[in-house]
Amino acid sequence: MRVSLNYLGEKKFRANTTKSSYILDCKEITPVEYFATGIIGCTGIDLVVMAERDGYAVRDYSVSAEIERQTSVPMKFSSIHIVYDFKSSFDTTKAKRYILASLESYCTTVNSIRDSVKVYYTIVYNGEKIADKESIVSGGGSAYEAFDDGFGGACCS
Repeated sequence: MRVSLNYLGEKKFRANTTKSSYILDCKEITPVEYFATGIIGCTGIDLVVMAERDGYAVRDYSVSAEIERQTSVPMKFSSIHIVYDFKSSFDTTKAKRYILASLESYCTTVNSIRDSVKVYYTIVYNGEKIADKESIVSGGGSAYEAFDDGFGGACCS
């Protein structure tokens, strides 16, 4: 992966990726907010991809996060609570497996921060809360390696 920024003045950059480019306007959205939305966007798309691969559609879907930061500079994230709210026709066990597969295995951004940030999740599935502020295994190690998501390596690059 290669990314770059070109400064345009007035606290704006043109962000360039191998696939596209966009304007990063730091007066409107801070780089930390871009980072936070990238985290939930990564895990958010995993659910859609896994469900579609299994022949299901996800509807009325939103992903949000509440993030706590340290109070001293560099004000790192200390915890993130991700809330998934969606509807579909698969069962609740599969709903939980999709989310955990993303959080524990496939989502690059979550797995890049999980050694230093406490990650919690809540799942509201078909209007029912089926997981409430549960935490994922953080820090890798043997618990991480033993996690069997049942998908054999699924999602996005």
